[in-house]
Amino acid sequence: MSADFWAGYISGAAGILIGNPLDLVKVRLQAGGDARLSPAGGVVAATSASSSTSFSRSLFQRTAALATGAAAPVLGYGALNALLFVSYRQAETFLIGPASATTASGGPAVASAPTPTTTWIAGAVAGLATWIVSAPTELVKCRAQLALTAKPPSHHDHTQTPAKSPSSWNIARQVWRAEGLRGFFLGGTVTALRDSIGYGFYFWSYMLATDAWRRYETGSDQPTSSSASPSAAATLMCGGLAGVVTWASVFPLDVIKTRVQNQSLLPPASSSPANAPLLGGSLSAPRRLSTLEITRIAYQEGGLPVFFRGLGVCSARAFVVNAVQWAVYEWIMRELGAKH
Repeated sequence: MSADFWAGYISGAAGILIGNPLDLVKVRLQAGGDARLSPAGGVVAATSASSSTSFSRSLFQRTAALATGAAAPVLGYGALNALLFVSYRQAETFLIGPASATTASGGPAVASAPTPTTTWIAGAVAGLATWIVSAPTELVKCRAQLALTAKPPSHHDHTQTPAKSPSSWNIARQVWRAEGLRGFFLGGTVTALRDSIGYGFYFWSYMLATDAWRRYETGSDQPTSSSASPSAAATLMCGGLAGVVTWASVFPLDVIKTRVQNQSLLPPASSSPANAPLLGGSLSAPRRLSTLEITRIAYQEGGLPVFFRGLGVCSARAFVVNAVQWAVYEWIMRELGAKH
């Protein structure tokens, strides 16, 4: 398989292992409080401020809690990152054209240099291509991070241990039993939109940052060759910056995605006794709120600030995770002797 695939897979898995603790906090903040799995495989959010506070206090008391929901993204994001970089390379080649064997004068070929526009478009196409992996992975991850299997402790019981979160495998089985394959793609549209826009800015910002760093290191204002690997310091700093820019550009979409994916099934609208059918069945199947309805409810809850709740934690995580991801990616590509 291509070097892009293995470099993307390993770097994606490494980034998740490092960033999962802060991602857990970010998802909890986006969801707006404590949450518990419903029998239908969704997550029922609690509005009590005290439950959210008690969770925050107990979260870091258990080291194991920081790994909650890591299994799905470690497996899924490795594949996602691999698909991302392979798709990006293919899209970029299509946009700027492959280098021919020789130039018109008979000399060695010089590949066309990507522009910021072609880089953004290639990244957006690659992000859209990852939807098939990111939608189910994100759904399982978020539900594992939000779900609590134990009942909440009563006011008179101070000895109950903190609730244990279900595994990613248990969450996936619940989704499959409740809704089948379709259930894994709940919120797929907003996930695809988030990934397409976000990864467009991801590669775009990394390209601009590394190019600026090369100019700074060489002391030249002229464009430098993009074929040379950036230094270790440049990779860490520019990779971290690219992660922050990416999440800042799509964070409201990510908040909406989290809430769409973690809503529980609602009872049918016709479930009142007056409208109930004679044989006791329901007139309509349980339903979920649409993305527009979720957005409206979130806005009513806290206005525009609610769509940026957790951005600080997310930015800190994004810098660390993407600095590591790009460093691992560049290192593996150099070890494999691949051009990138």
